[in-house]
Amino acid sequence: MRHISMTPFGRQPVDAGLLATHALAEAPAPQASIDKWALLRDLTTARAAFGISDRDLVVLSALLSFHPAPQLVDGAMLVVFPSNASLAQRAHGMAESTLRRHLAALVRAGLILRRDSPNGKRYARRERSGTLTCAFGFDLRPLLVRAPDIAHAAEDAREADHALRCLREAVILRLRDLTKLVDWAVRTCPMLWCHVQQACTEMQRRLRRKLSGQDLSVLDARIEELMVLLPAPEITVKTVEMGGSDVRNERHEQRSNKDILESESCDDPTPALTPSIPLEVVLKAAPEIASYAVDPVRTWRDLIGLAAFVAPMMGITKNVWQRACNRMGSDTAAVTLACLLQRGGGIASPGAYLRRLTDQAEDRGFSAAPMVMALIRAENRQAV
Repeated sequence: MRHISMTPFGRQPVDAGLLATHALAEAPAPQASIDKWALLRDLTTARAAFGISDRDLVVLSALLSFHPAPQLVDGAMLVVFPSNASLAQRAHGMAESTLRRHLAALVRAGLILRRDSPNGKRYARRERSGTLTCAFGFDLRPLLVRAPDIAHAAEDAREADHALRCLREAVILRLRDLTKLVDWAVRTCPMLWCHVQQACTEMQRRLRRKLSGQDLSVLDARIEELMVLLPAPEITVKTVEMGGSDVRNERHEQRSNKDILESESCDDPTPALTPSIPLEVVLKAAPEIASYAVDPVRTWRDLIGLAAFVAPMMGITKNVWQRACNRMGSDTAAVTLACLLQRGGGIASPGAYLRRLTDQAEDRGFSAAPMVMALIRAENRQAV
């Protein structure tokens, strides 16, 4: 009569967890076989869900290496019986006391099962033909039974890790935007922003550590609070007053040929101040215009040339574009066009819209900074 004991050797008592693991090992397997190394990779990903450590997985990997087949097959002999010395050698020289501790952790997690012999030794009994009849050691069948649970837990862990990485990337990008916008506000506004700069420095210091999703969400909410405090400074555009005196100006020459007028470019617009908003902030708020460039946009001259190239594609005539460059300044006109392009279908007639903004610049001045800030805030709300 063949009997496999389900009680441990020595003084170790029987508890509910041990009985549950035995019942699990005797339960029907959901699948007939599974690749043992693929199962180990999934378990490595989902180790937190099973309460095991990386060192426990080293010992489990050593146990799996004693199983001769590459797959765990239901109905086959899944008991391995290495000695502590052999197991420690395959576990990269792990001390036997440490080895026993990690084996106990794997048994508590329900991933392996002890099959103790009458004297507590690990061995196998064979027939005369060499076929194994029974073995005493560690049963790997719980791994086969729990394979679907391990796969699902690994998939959940991968999704959670991906969401955490995406959240961390979003927080880093928003913090970078906040830091640069605060530096811009300090340069352009008379207000003091030392407390916001200190908050940015502290958040950058916290991001050096590995933060949980909850901690990153708290940082993201704090960044949003500080972003709302930032002003949208006006960018002053200076225009040259034209007088009627021939002493200061040459006589005006009117040309009636419209073709000649439309062929003139705005390469030499009325002198204006370069916008104090950084170019990288403009490209961050309105990245769509950069997709039309052959080479990366690195300078204001690149952006101005690119805007002049894109304007006809948006239905903006050369007359309207030249007037916008003359009244706003080439830099501000380029920023305005980039913002209009970014808004896309939200503007029915970009040409008429730019014409109205040009009239506003001619009457009381115009700043493209509020348009840029509005796009940045809209992007931040979508990221959340």
